[in-house]
Amino acid sequence: MQFYRDLGFLVMGSRLRRLSETFIQDVNQAYAQRGIAFDASWFPVFYFLSQQDEVSIKDIADALNVSHSAMSQLVSALQKKGLVKSVVSAADARKKVITLTAKGKKLLEQIQPVWRALETAMAGLTASGKESAKILQALTQIEKALEQDSLVNRITQALP
Repeated sequence: MQFYRDLGFLVMGSRLRRLSETFIQDVNQAYAQRGIAFDASWFPVFYFLSQQDEVSIKDIADALNVSHSAMSQLVSALQKKGLVKSVVSAADARKKVITLTAKGKKLLEQIQPVWRALETAMAGLTASGKESAKILQALTQIEKALEQDSLVNRITQALP
């Protein structure tokens, strides 16, 4: 790990990816320890459906800034597992939306305590140091800066 720390910004993406992979692996392990058959990659769909009864694939994809195709593949995998279903929207009959099945609702009830515990654990983790408490704010600032000008443009401008 010292290797990564010594290289600073040159390996920032690699460090963030490693940290993300660690978080996802640990969260999946927490689900498994409780006997819950849930994968962290399913979180976006379940979270959106915990906030509203039905949501379109497009709405989730747009909110997460991922392709419609990628979200459609995730939803299809969840449909095969019997956790979600595609139905005609109650608000607009021209539109298809995703809803939880009975099996999906039962799973949602099981995972919500893990989400609350995760939020508590992450808050404790980031409270462990003065600078780490600012990580969400710093990530937001970086994301906003990248919306204004991509990293590739910044690299190109910095090249001689």
